[in-house]
Amino acid sequence: MTDNRNTILAVILSGLVLIAWQYFYNVPAMEKQRAQQQTQAELQKGTPQPTASATPGSTPQQPGNAAQPATPGASQQAQPVVARDAAIAASPRVKIETPRIAGSIALKGGRIDDIALVQHRETVDPKSPPIILYSPSGTAEPYYAEFGWVPATGVTAKLPDAQTVWQQDGSGSLTPTTPVLLKWDNGEGLAFRRTISVDDHYLFTIKDEVSNVGNAPVTLYPFALISRHGAPQVSGYYILHEGLIGYLDGLQEYAYKKIDETKSVNFKTTNGWLGMTDKYWASALLPDTNAQLQARFSSNPVGNVHTYQTDYLLDPVTVAIGGSATANARLFAGAKEAGVVGINFPLAGHGGYNKELGLNHFDLLIDWGWFYFITKPMFLGLDFFYRLFGNFGISILLVTVIVKLLFFPLANKSYASMAKMKSVQPQLQALKERFPDDKVKQQQEMMEIYRKEKINPVAGCLPVVIQIPVFFSLYKVLFVTIEMRQAHFYGWIKDLSAPDPTNLFTLFGLIPFDPTTIPVFGHYLALGIWPIIMGITMWFQMKLNPTPPDPTQQIIFNWMPLIFTFMLAGFPAGLVIYWAWNNTLSVVQQSYIMRRNGVKVELFDNLKATFARKAT
Repeated sequence: MTDNRNTILAVILSGLVLIAWQYFYNVPAMEKQRAQQQTQAELQKGTPQPTASATPGSTPQQPGNAAQPATPGASQQAQPVVARDAAIAASPRVKIETPRIAGSIALKGGRIDDIALVQHRETVDPKSPPIILYSPSGTAEPYYAEFGWVPATGVTAKLPDAQTVWQQDGSGSLTPTTPVLLKWDNGEGLAFRRTISVDDHYLFTIKDEVSNVGNAPVTLYPFALISRHGAPQVSGYYILHEGLIGYLDGLQEYAYKKIDETKSVNFKTTNGWLGMTDKYWASALLPDTNAQLQARFSSNPVGNVHTYQTDYLLDPVTVAIGGSATANARLFAGAKEAGVVGINFPLAGHGGYNKELGLNHFDLLIDWGWFYFITKPMFLGLDFFYRLFGNFGISILLVTVIVKLLFFPLANKSYASMAKMKSVQPQLQALKERFPDDKVKQQQEMMEIYRKEKINPVAGCLPVVIQIPVFFSLYKVLFVTIEMRQAHFYGWIKDLSAPDPTNLFTLFGLIPFDPTTIPVFGHYLALGIWPIIMGITMWFQMKLNPTPPDPTQQIIFNWMPLIFTFMLAGFPAGLVIYWAWNNTLSVVQQSYIMRRNGVKVELFDNLKATFARKAT
């Protein structure tokens, strides 16, 4: 029957989309990033190399002497890897204490290289270790930010570098209310001061000053860099960018493998920012919005690892005899919280750093994807109800109801058309009996009936088509936003962004066995309680329609809920809860519309017939 064919077409379309989504987006890449070497070398940091010539007589000098750190690509010597705690204890430091960050600044080199995010933990256990963002050079995974000056060509003055030990003015910690002042004098007439402040979120502000009491003017270039030694483990999902990122004449995204191939990419722009992003965490340089930047992404192979770096140079400044110069820089180092980073969207209400600092699309630090015009409203809706009820699971249920109400007129037409198609089933069956061997005549007469009754034969596809973009946007929000990370629901769901932790194949924890470790199809054996509930609701929705007479159609209708149950089992629990709740609302909605159009609701009759056949 045509209406059954349309419904089956809709189901198959939805299934194909889910299969493609699972294959291309939800399953991590088969080849994971190689394991970090246990004896990874200590890599010296690299000062940024200019990408364009400056005014005559002030071209930046190529660093390379003993007083300057090596440029990326230069030879570097390996050092034994030490434990993170030992590396931190090996040099004098200034402690960092804020509501969200714990760590320290190394006085040797003046680097910000020790940051732990105390409000975010490795697991749902609040006593688990905090997320480590930055680690010093010499550890297994060095990751840090550095600021300073590069000399112009011909300048031989000693400048602070990675080996310079700064002196702290005072002895206090860096807090949101107490900045720290570092000093260093080169003994040749140049005195350097660095003032570092931090807010109560993730923003560091660095003010570098240099004064000249020597006997000659000095031309210097202010620089800032973020360096990461060794490619980190990435999620490996196609819908998420992890790697080097910046807004430099447009959004620039370079995965670690891509920059390994490119080696170096240069930009010259204003009102830009650049850094490195993980799934939930990021580090970014935020220069003044009116500053002219010579920016660069680079990858430098050293042995069997790479050093990844984002850096920039500002325009040169000449420090006259008896004069001084100042360079300002900002560093974001923390969690990609939408309210902190900011959302550039009408009525968003999340200005964050993007609005506060006048940045250029800093909200793109969060990977909203190509369909941001759907993803962002979905997040804003979920976040709104979370602020009211304090539970993202409840938010998902309420947003689903709102989506249903928004699309009710369209769904109403669809279900009404389906109801009319059911009412003309006797006529369609009579056509088959009148023209058993003339398919063309059957189709002609069938279309004539549809025309008279004002029936749209493809209306059955609309509810599924409507649901697909909502499904995608919710999946994206659950996957990329840190607000959903470790967000609780009720009962056993402690993380809506992770699959249901229960499993039917372990008798929900009674059998000490992990079926997901089975090769090839183990991923589909993570069959928890919520996926089972979802499968049951989908089965009810299928049974709302009369059993098709064609055996092939019957097989599709009978097996589709079970197939979807296994397919969705490995999806985030929040998405499965949405699907189950959406199925339930669809059953109620379709039953109401069918009754209003005078069509009998056959759900319970079909369920009774199913069990009656099994009993027979």
